[in-house]
Amino acid sequence: MNFLHNLEVALNGLRANKMRSFLTMLGIIIGVAAVIIMISLGQGASKRITSQIASMGSNLLLVFPGAGQGPVRGASGSVNTLTLEDAEAIAGLSMVAHVAPELPASGTLSYGSQTWTARVVGTTPEMQVIKDWPVSAGSFFSGDDVRSAAMVAVLGKTVVDNLFLPGTNPVGSTIRINKLPFTVVGVLSSRGASMGGQDQDDVVYIPVSAAQKRLLGVNHVGLINVQAETPESMAFVQSSIESLLRERHRLTGSGSDDFSVRNLTSVLEAAENTTAIMTLLLASVAAVSLLVGGIGTMNIMLVSVTERTREIGLRMAVGATESNIRNQFLVEALVLCLIGGVAGILVGIVGSRVISKAFGWPTYVTLSSILLSAGFSAAVGIFFGYYPARKAAGLDPIEALRFER
Repeated sequence: MNFLHNLEVALNGLRANKMRSFLTMLGIIIGVAAVIIMISLGQGASKRITSQIASMGSNLLLVFPGAGQGPVRGASGSVNTLTLEDAEAIAGLSMVAHVAPELPASGTLSYGSQTWTARVVGTTPEMQVIKDWPVSAGSFFSGDDVRSAAMVAVLGKTVVDNLFLPGTNPVGSTIRINKLPFTVVGVLSSRGASMGGQDQDDVVYIPVSAAQKRLLGVNHVGLINVQAETPESMAFVQSSIESLLRERHRLTGSGSDDFSVRNLTSVLEAAENTTAIMTLLLASVAAVSLLVGGIGTMNIMLVSVTERTREIGLRMAVGATESNIRNQFLVEALVLCLIGGVAGILVGIVGSRVISKAFGWPTYVTLSSILLSAGFSAAVGIFFGYYPARKAAGLDPIEALRFER
């Protein structure tokens, strides 16, 4: 009795008891679908976090004012130790591709009768390059605008939607930021929410010099973005920045830094590790239901062996060996779980899409999760089908023929 014959017998057995076969497979279907959905949720969350961190810029180092930790010079943001000159000095370091300072503030914007409060950021044109953020209309302001402290502005899409009528091109219009007139020179394309849920499009970029001299009356910056040339050069660039700023700020010996440098690559790696652990935990919980489905399969197979005891006795009487009987029931359990696994994969794919649309959660079904689920369901079929198959193979032919239900 070869494999194909065993397969034919198994399929005939499943067709003869359709409802019972379906109910047996239901446990496998639910288990596989749960694994697919849980992994897709974990993968979707991982991709969203990765893309949001990547949207901040690749090979990016962030230089903050303040020590970041420790009470000596205050926490990050409580002191103003970074200047535009620091950013210009960092731009002269080797292996540095782009440098963009930031001076953020909250501003009340007005155009005609419309008013809106948004985040106003003073920066340089390099910010657009670092963030790889294209404009949908007009252009980003230039280096000449920064040098002349020009009153120009580039608007995010949310700002445009709340200040201008639908379909209006704001480029060339004059808006007021804290009552000061700024000419709109460009509109950024839509980017959506950040990793922390903040609307990235609710922003206005203006030249950092205009923010310092005309809007806020300060001479510091709140943050310096530094993009290294390659991922491999980030450690060298970070070390160079720390040495440069300690020298510029006259920090000697064991004196604490009055700045902190954060590497977004390490943040990305930490986020990826966290989501990978969460995905594994979710998949493990879902796999429990698959094991429960396997136990149900074993139960039904044991019932099937009891019901077909006389059939087993007849086959043994005409020459079937123990291995023939064992393989027959093992293939039947395997087919049962594989068909349930395929149906579970389809349900899982559809379910993940339904969840994504219904709740707005990102989901991402990978080939590896499908293969993992299919392999796991097959393993469940073999593992939980082996005991009933061995029991069937171990029956005494004479006792089996005498068996009365």
